[in-house]
Order: sequence, then C-alpha cells, then structure tokens
Amino acid sequence: MDPKVEQFMSQIQAKNPAQPEFHQAVHEVAESLIPFIEENPKYKHAKVLERIAEPERVLMFRVPWIDDKGEIQINRGFRIEMNSAIGPYKGGLRFHPTVNLGILKFLAFEQVFKNSLTTLPMGGGKGGSDFDPKGKSDNEVMHFCQSFMTELSRHIGPNTDVPAGDIGVGGREIGYLFGQYKRIRNEFTGVLTGKAIEWGGSLIRPEATGYGTVYFAEEMLKMKGDSLKGKTCIVSGSGNVAQFTTEKIIELGGKVVTLSDSGGFIHDPEGVNSEKLAWAMDLKNIRRGRISEYAEKFGCEYYKGERPWDIKGDAVFPSATENEINAEDAKKLIANGCKLIAEGANMPSTPDAIEVYMESKILYGPGKAANAGGVAVSGLEMTQNSMRLPWSREEVDERLQRIMKSIHATCVKYGQEEGDYIDYVKGANIGGFVKVADAMLSQGAV
Repeated sequence: MDPKVEQFMSQIQAKNPAQPEFHQAVHEVAESLIPFIEENPKYKHAKVLERIAEPERVLMFRVPWIDDKGEIQINRGFRIEMNSAIGPYKGGLRFHPTVNLGILKFLAFEQVFKNSLTTLPMGGGKGGSDFDPKGKSDNEVMHFCQSFMTELSRHIGPNTDVPAGDIGVGGREIGYLFGQYKRIRNEFTGVLTGKAIEWGGSLIRPEATGYGTVYFAEEMLKMKGDSLKGKTCIVSGSGNVAQFTTEKIIELGGKVVTLSDSGGFIHDPEGVNSEKLAWAMDLKNIRRGRISEYAEKFGCEYYKGERPWDIKGDAVFPSATENEINAEDAKKLIANGCKLIAEGANMPSTPDAIEVYMESKILYGPGKAANAGGVAVSGLEMTQNSMRLPWSREEVDERLQRIMKSIHATCVKYGQEEGDYIDYVKGANIGGFVKVADAMLSQGAV
C-alpha cells in the first residue's frame, strides 16, 4: 500500500472505529485520489479529501411505533448529510435490520461521488433505520414510517435534503413518508423522490437503476466494438434493480440465466424471457414470495443458500447487496469466461475481488458510475417537481441514456491507462471528486 494512503487510512480508522464498510469505501477512493491530489497541490493544501470523508452532519434518533398487537416497538433512525457543495443532500433511505452508522456513512460517501458524476446539482446523503418491513402489515409499516418522518421532517426539504428509496423502501413506504411530511409541514413539495406517478413521481424512476447499469455496460462494450446482443448474463438479486436490469438486457438481445434472493439462486439455462420475468416480478413485488418458487414454476435448478458466481456467463450484473462477490468468486467468474462486470448494487465486490478484476483487465464498471442512473432520474424527478410539469417516458429515458453516456465519458477521460485499458474505478473516483472539490474550494474553507 502507498505509505500516504496508509497514513490517511490510519487517521480515518482511528476517527471512525468499528465501521468496516465505511473504511472500505474510503480506502477504495483514497487509492485513486491520493496520487492525483499529490499532483494537484491545491486539493492537498485545502485538505479536501479529509473534509469529504467527514460528514457535514450526522442525525441519529429514536423511532417508537405501535405494532398490530398494541405493543410499543423501538427502532433507530439515521440521516447522514455528507456533502452539499454542489446541491442539496440527495440519497436513499434504507430499512433493513443490518442498518448501522458505518453502513450508512459508506453509502453516503459513495453517493457524493455518484451524484457528482451524474452532472446534476445534487450533494450526497443517506439514511434509514434498522426496521425490517418484511413480515409487517401495511398498518405497521405506516405507523413506523409516520414516526420516522415525524423526526426526520425537521431536517429535510426540497432545497436542503431530498431522500429517496433504497433497500426496504419502495413505493408504499415513500407514500407513507410523504403523507406524514405533508401533514406536518402543510406543504406539497418535492421533498422525496420515488413518488407515485399520480402525485409528483417520474416515469422511468423504478426502472432507472437497472436500465442505467445496462446502458453503462453497453457503453463499455461499444468501446471494444461489441454489444450485449447474444451475451449470457449472470444477474444476482430479484428486487427492483435486478428486475429492470434483466428487462433491459432482454430488450438489447442478451440472455439472463440467474436470479437470486437471500435464500439462494435459480439457474435457468433457457433464459429468463419477458413472460418469466413478469411472473417473477409479480412473485417478488405483489406476493412477496421467494425466488425458489420460480424454479418450481419453470422447472429449473434452485441452489439453496448459494450465490450464482459458479455459473458460466459473458457479463455479470451484481444487483443484490454490498460485498456479495469476494476474491474466490471473482476468480471463478473470470475462469468461466466473464468479460464484463457492471455493478447494479452499491459496493457488491470486496476490495480483493476488485483486485482480481483489475489484474485480469476485464471491463469493470464500479457501482458509483454504473448504477448512478437511479439517482440521476431522482434528480430529474426533482426538476419536474420544481417545474410542476411531468415529462414523457421517452423524454426521461432519453435523458437517462445521455447521463449514462456522459458518466462513461468522464470515466474514460480520467481513467485512460497505457494501451487501450480504461481503469473505470480511477476514472469514476477522480471524475466525481474534481467537481465536488472545485466547488468546495470556491466556497471557502467551510
């Protein structure tokens, strides 16, 4: 490890103990940025990276609510307002039992770079709770969301901090949260994104992260004179990102052969076609069932308690959760002929896995670039709310494609190595950093 990176990381770890995910995210960025900062002393003198790694504000609060049995439950709520140099804080809310301060700081830190890459005026933030919506009634979810928003409402606003959905926070939760905000503040504003289309939402928003990841993958392949047509694709997850990644791959002529959830994965060698995908979407979104039911319905293999990294494929789209691919998994993927990895999830590859990708010189699109389509369309939703005008599906999709092409071009600009190799990690990190850093310098040492 570069001694300067090591010194920087020792400070981060001492200041933020017991937050391994945050350490991992900062380290990944520091490896690219510290050599760049050494060559650009204005950033070094102003300690811009040290400032970006420290949240502007951390909110942590109690969320009491009453379940269907009349018993009081207590959860913990968070909002990390990481950086507002280029716009209001923007980033999702995650409701999941694993949520803690370190995970949200990692997500908020990543969000700063991701939002910068979109070209839209959005700062970075993240929030959520250790509440688990799974197995809860609509009434219980509503009671929790109302309690959560009662506290959060005093800290957010359309020009201050605009949360969105993330794992465990879909249309139902956004609706309950928005209703409570409106009740408390007596105003109808674009304070949350991911809203229903009837009351301020944007077309293409549910599809945006998955579609954007596939658009980014297609741009990477175009650089090599190739495309997704005819490619066998491995997709993990079966939630929102995985569903729309699969939909767009099918549309572009690729074949998706896996889907997964926390119980295991299915392998469908014939491919998940549009009809099978519609069935899987109904299973996960409406009936809230397990992916094993897909295997029973369509007569394919189900691998309980496993992830799909043993399956042969040309392109891999990890779309489930952080750190789902380790170094051993990465080696299997490369051995099985994988030529491209585009991350739909946030930080789904461990640092050791990323090293394997880099050594093998495959096309690797890190999450902060490849999955930025979701927050990009959230930004477009904010614009539509400000204008009080909805855009057509075609217009939003066209803007999304333009944004993903622009992100790809930024990664190429800053990530070009000797020969034809593009280091997309370096490109995304430096490209995202420069815009935020320059804004911070312009605004003074605050």
